[in-house]
This record gives sequence, C-alpha cells and structure tokens, in this order.
Amino acid sequence: MAEPVKIKIWSDYVCPFCMLAEGPLEEAIKDVGGEVEVEWMPFELRPHPQPTLRPEDEYLPSIWERAVYPMARRLGVDITLPAVSPQPYTALAFEGYQYAAEHGLGTAYNQRMFRAFFQENQDLGQIDVLVALAGGIGLDEAGFRAALTDGTYRARHEEALREAAAHRVQSVPTMLVGDIRIEGVPRPAQLRKAILDARAQQAEGVVYGASCGIDGSC
Repeated sequence: MAEPVKIKIWSDYVCPFCMLAEGPLEEAIKDVGGEVEVEWMPFELRPHPQPTLRPEDEYLPSIWERAVYPMARRLGVDITLPAVSPQPYTALAFEGYQYAAEHGLGTAYNQRMFRAFFQENQDLGQIDVLVALAGGIGLDEAGFRAALTDGTYRARHEEALREAAAHRVQSVPTMLVGDIRIEGVPRPAQLRKAILDARAQQAEGVVYGASCGIDGSC
C-alpha cells in the first residue's frame, strides 16, 4: 500500500488567511482521494515581547478590506476582524494545541481556535477562554488547565518553532506537500496538483521486484 502524502501547514491563530486556507485544503483532499495526512504546525507571527497588532490602528482594517474580506466572500467563509485589542499572543494557545494533539484532537482544536477568534471575538490569550474552548471539543478541562499552568508542553511548542525556523517559514500559511512548498492560501487546483505530484514522486521512489509478503505469498 502506498504511503500517505504528508502535508504540513504552518499557521497562527491570529492569521485570517490561515483560517481561509482550510476550505481549499479540504476540497483538494476530497477531490484527489487516497491517503493524505495533515499536520498543523505552530508559527507565532508576533512572539512576546514584540507588540501585537491593534484593530483600531490603520493597518488591520486596511488589509482586511483590501484582501481578507474579498477572499472570504469568494470562498464563502464567515469571518470578521476581531475587536480584541491588542491582539493576543498565541504561545499559550499553541501549548494547548500540543495537549490536544496528544489526545487526538489537534485538528478539532485548531478549527475551534480559528472560529473562536474570527467568528466569536474571543481572546485566545486568556487561559480561562482556552480552557472553556478545549472543554467544548471534548478535552478534560482540569487536565488542560494544569498543562498550561505548569508549562507541560512549552518545550514541545518551542521545538516546533525551531522546526519552522529550520524550514525558513516567514509567513503563514505555509504548506509542505511532500517536498512541494506553497506559501499563502492556495487555490484548490494548485493544491490538488501538488498532492498528485507528491504522490507520483513517492511512487517513483519505489522499485518493485520479486518478493514475499507477510501473509506467506511469494
């Protein structure tokens, strides 16, 4: 059986384009069929102590009117510039992601973070908010809170950030589809092609000859 195509996606919870990338990704995977493994990877656009952005300043409303809202309308996504000011640091939320991923709910957690921020105006920098959101997707709230309070997953998050640096990620979303790199929100057709090309590259790396299988057949 062929190995699944692996897709890594670097994102930040305060990046609207990362949320908008979900639709094209799901559409492309559905269209190509076969096995595809998606792994969401953390990337902090503005790590502490760098100041985060404020929605009342000129930059955010401008970029949303010029780029975010037109793309959201085209993709049919309900998304609004959050009024949370200043925007939250996302390190703590990403430590929560590591907890969720370990408990098999990493993708659900990511989706919940995006919707909480961009559709519900929730402050992802507050531990009480994160705990409630985690509980809402089925995670143990007490265990989740203890993990964030104790910094249980801090080292794992920092290791993930080092991986982003090793791949020279400087903007999000950035995707690796096998060895094919895509920066920005992809078109479904573009992503489909990347998945199929990655699948073909994997197939080319396998040479088939006479063999015996684990079931005893030769």
